[in-house]
Amino acid sequence: MKKTLLTLFALLIIISIWAEDNQENKEDKIPWIKYEKLSVGTDSSLEVMTWNIQNFPKHKFTVELAAKIISSINPDVIGLQEMESDEDFYKMLKKLQELEPNSDWKGYRATSDSWDQNLAYLYKASVLENVKIYEIYTDDEKYHLPFPRKPLVMEFDFNGEDFVIINNHFKARTGKKNEDRRRKAVHLIKEYIDTKLPNQEVFVLGDMNDSITDEADKNVFTEILNDTINYKFTDLEIASDPMENWSYPYWKYRGHLDHILITNELFDEFSHKNSDIRVIPLDKFTEGGNDGTYKYITDHRPVILKLAM
Repeated sequence: MKKTLLTLFALLIIISIWAEDNQENKEDKIPWIKYEKLSVGTDSSLEVMTWNIQNFPKHKFTVELAAKIISSINPDVIGLQEMESDEDFYKMLKKLQELEPNSDWKGYRATSDSWDQNLAYLYKASVLENVKIYEIYTDDEKYHLPFPRKPLVMEFDFNGEDFVIINNHFKARTGKKNEDRRRKAVHLIKEYIDTKLPNQEVFVLGDMNDSITDEADKNVFTEILNDTINYKFTDLEIASDPMENWSYPYWKYRGHLDHILITNELFDEFSHKNSDIRVIPLDKFTEGGNDGTYKYITDHRPVILKLAM
């Protein structure tokens, strides 16, 4: 009897070790992605993308996967949110440089957020020139409530034209206090553009944590939405259609929260037949679907604007 119990105990230990090793092997296997399905960028257009890569990096595979995704989508410039690790941000940049040596990828990560949920840019120095990056509304005593992460501005030249991007990550969560913080942020961004960049070609992008299709009295973007002469949300049609690929596909919070706004100096380019705005549904092309992208990469989908120039 003792011998039988000992044998059974030994078998249980062997099975346990095998199961643990098998799980580790599964964990060590990088998930497949159909990268060929992600392509957007062309040599004859300007591609501007926004992407919240949640708590970057949330997995040991995130750096490699994100770099390959970006290279496959092929944008010219990306505004990123939640760049938690400075070291891994530059590892991703190095990986992009290895994947695309002719694109001369460069990057900048802010360091001002006390929770390390910093904003950042990646861009192709092969096509973008005279790049200048800086924060605005930096006085925390005045502006921490509307801007828990300071807006990050990027100026650059593309094909001889000057452009400005304002990258944002607005306050999250529902409730009047948080909505009021986002509404104030929208007002201040509009004020900044109206007073300091009145004739510039401007993109405003980021994880804005709110819908642009709410009723006017509840919509934190109403001030901009009402100014149709000067501003346009390029993704308004996407946000208005519940059957579209929204930028946040998860659970009860499913919605379209990541936006790209343009000023009227870009309206003609946006109306061109070869221009396009889309959400990249990574989960549809990744092993494990929603669960796979959430575990290995992020909870947000990229949003990319292609402008025929």
